[in-house]
Amino acid sequence: MGRIKTMVALPLPKLPSEISILQSLALDLRWTWSHEGDALWSYVNEPLWERTHNPWVVLQSTPAERLNSLACDQKFLDELSTFVAARERYLQTPGWFRQTHAASDLGGVAYFSMEFGLGAALPLYAGGLGVLAGDFLKTASDLDIPAIGIGLLYQEGYFRQIVDTEGAQQEFYPFNEPAAMPIEPVVLPEGGWLRVSLELPGRTVLLRVWQAAVGRVKLYLLDSNDLLNTPPDRGITAKLYGGGTEIRLMQEIALGVGGWRVVDRLHPEIEICHVNEGHAAFAIIERARQLAVKENINFWEALWATRAGNVFTTHTPVAAGFDQFHAGLLRKYLPYVEGDVAGRGVRMNDVLALGRANANDDHEPFNMAYLALRGSGMCMGVSRLHGEFSRRIFQTLFPRWPSCEVPVDYITNGVHVPTWDSAEADRIWTEACGKERWRAPLIARCENMTSVSDEELWAMRGKGREGVVKIARRNLARQLRERGADSETVQMADAALDANVLTIGFARRFTEYKRTNLLLRDQERLGRMLLNESQPVQIIVAGKAHPADLAGKSMIREWIDFAHQPRFRRHVIYLEDYDLDLAQHLVQGVDVWINTPRRPWEACGTSGMKVLVNGGLNCSILDGWWDEAYDHGLGWAIGDGGGGAIGRVDALDAESLYDLLEREIIPEFYDFDATGLPRNWLKRIRRSMYELTPQFNGARMIREYVEKAYFPLSRSIRSRMNEHCANAKAMNQWSRSLHMRWPTLHIGNVTINRNGESWNVIVPVYMGEVIPSSVQVELFADASNGLDPEVVLLHQEQAIPGSNNGYVYAGAVATSRPSDDYTVRVVPHHPDVFLPSELPLISWQR
Repeated sequence: MGRIKTMVALPLPKLPSEISILQSLALDLRWTWSHEGDALWSYVNEPLWERTHNPWVVLQSTPAERLNSLACDQKFLDELSTFVAARERYLQTPGWFRQTHAASDLGGVAYFSMEFGLGAALPLYAGGLGVLAGDFLKTASDLDIPAIGIGLLYQEGYFRQIVDTEGAQQEFYPFNEPAAMPIEPVVLPEGGWLRVSLELPGRTVLLRVWQAAVGRVKLYLLDSNDLLNTPPDRGITAKLYGGGTEIRLMQEIALGVGGWRVVDRLHPEIEICHVNEGHAAFAIIERARQLAVKENINFWEALWATRAGNVFTTHTPVAAGFDQFHAGLLRKYLPYVEGDVAGRGVRMNDVLALGRANANDDHEPFNMAYLALRGSGMCMGVSRLHGEFSRRIFQTLFPRWPSCEVPVDYITNGVHVPTWDSAEADRIWTEACGKERWRAPLIARCENMTSVSDEELWAMRGKGREGVVKIARRNLARQLRERGADSETVQMADAALDANVLTIGFARRFTEYKRTNLLLRDQERLGRMLLNESQPVQIIVAGKAHPADLAGKSMIREWIDFAHQPRFRRHVIYLEDYDLDLAQHLVQGVDVWINTPRRPWEACGTSGMKVLVNGGLNCSILDGWWDEAYDHGLGWAIGDGGGGAIGRVDALDAESLYDLLEREIIPEFYDFDATGLPRNWLKRIRRSMYELTPQFNGARMIREYVEKAYFPLSRSIRSRMNEHCANAKAMNQWSRSLHMRWPTLHIGNVTINRNGESWNVIVPVYMGEVIPSSVQVELFADASNGLDPEVVLLHQEQAIPGSNNGYVYAGAVATSRPSDDYTVRVVPHHPDVFLPSELPLISWQR
């Protein structure tokens, strides 16, 4: 990065030399997770900071007189000096990765995502996928991982929400002014502002490249809003998930193809391409295409080389959620792949086959997730349960393979804890566990939290609840004013909620499977809980529905109608335009976070993780991360995780939720002793904090990616790229040869005999034209009756007399399982190939 210069998009007021460092500080998004930064920017211009939470805008809009006065304000200069020194220590002190691993262990990671949620000042996200991506970059910075992010800079981004007086959601798309965002153009000494080009039908589109500093990590953002492009092409990066199918395809080409061209231009040292969801999967094709051209090899040899450096994280819980495009669109937009490596073994039909379950079905749409999985050395789900269901989703790509062996592993998501903790929670954790606690993967529980007194924990919870009540009242008053409410109604917002009352938080995307209205199934019963004089309850609700999701919008209206009933106005608030800023306040203040998805549709659901550090508790369906985390002493589980008809499950889950609230949650919260403290509630808080926060934080997640994916893939791609991709070429040839010869192989009659505690197995295998060393003969038993799947390797005993390439294989397995559980099979074998993901051949005994 030393050869890249940067320039400021919009001139700032001239800063006095004493405070000129503020410009650099404003452009480092580390302030999104620094409580010291909050105080610093608030001191510069408190009204602007409270309104925008954007230091870049604060500097642009603060009068010169104020800036000059700050240059003479010794208190501010001292605070600034302290903050600058802390930032320098952060940037210069080696983090976990550099302390633990040699720099040569990993060339670098390029993390591709359609959206990034880093802060309210950079609105390039729609929901959980983007927030997870933002937390990933922040955690990578904390851990000192050699990583970069690749995304798109949207002119409008995702919509902003207003709810009208009738309770109907209205969508607005304010312009994202780049000059007001904490980003800079990437400027190269030899060529000015960096642009990468895309070959689209009949023209070349230019993508400008911007960068954002995220502590130690750079995020590169591409946008098509260049005057050198035609007006329609300038709109390619207009809206996040906006426009029709063709615009969406062009966005994903811009992200994947354009993004990898940025990697190649600025960071050729990158070894790992991490595709966060299938949107960016075209990076896999572009990476292979570039290598084919550079090494003068064919496309498939290049794919065998580069695939070893790709990892795909799938977040989608159902197959219908994957992006799919008609083959005609792909033929229109991807001919450059075929043309650029013409004569090197690639045809468009072969490329299309990478995104299809049936390569020969020209009517099957092109599936981006299929491309991502087939083009990656490893595929990860985002929770244990999601990994299990993802194996079923991708089963179609591995015909005849057991679902337990479909090559989808999982790494449960984690959140960047410093982004979500309150100042008070941060103080308590620092005193108990040290300042560096989240800058290393905490494997053990933070036992020191057990020494924090009940009084201190309850005071923290009180401050958090007071803070969220204040924010909720302020936002409610603004909403009422903007709807034209009279002054008396607006003033009533100051009486909404009570900082001493059990506060439930419920905030997420409003869509049918999340069942955001489950709590409203019995409104009279809920009303009795809310209005109980001795044990009252209050609820803060927030969330958006997709503009085309009429069912989700109806759920919003249902909550608003409920909240507008006069008897509930002090107890229920719906806050519009749910964003990162509002989310931070909610997770810091609510007592209980409720999540009610329809199992197993919540792939992970990280929102509930964000309350942990602040002493919030979870009450959720056993889905996603909560299926792993739940223990009776840590929170509450809604329902029993069972299935059945949708209506029946919904009714049972609603009944379970009401019972939990009435019989456990509300009574325990109000079970005060003589000193006014709910000791059992605090015991539960303490356990949740020290057991779950370290487990579900981003440092643990990234450590797992480093050790389970990045390191093995890094070693593999280096091996395949050596000597002008000699190993990759050999693997490609091995795969093609084995695939062609596979039909000549067959398995003879199996003999299984009991020998004491073991089954002895003998089977003749006729290899036909298959080389025996390229396969393994195995005995397989699937999971059954509580027993795990088993794979037993059979050994070649002798050649079969009179046969051509036939051999007897034998083995024994000590087990009490019946012989009918076991089946003989033949599978490919290569010590350096990812199987079955790279070659899903398999033969079973008849």
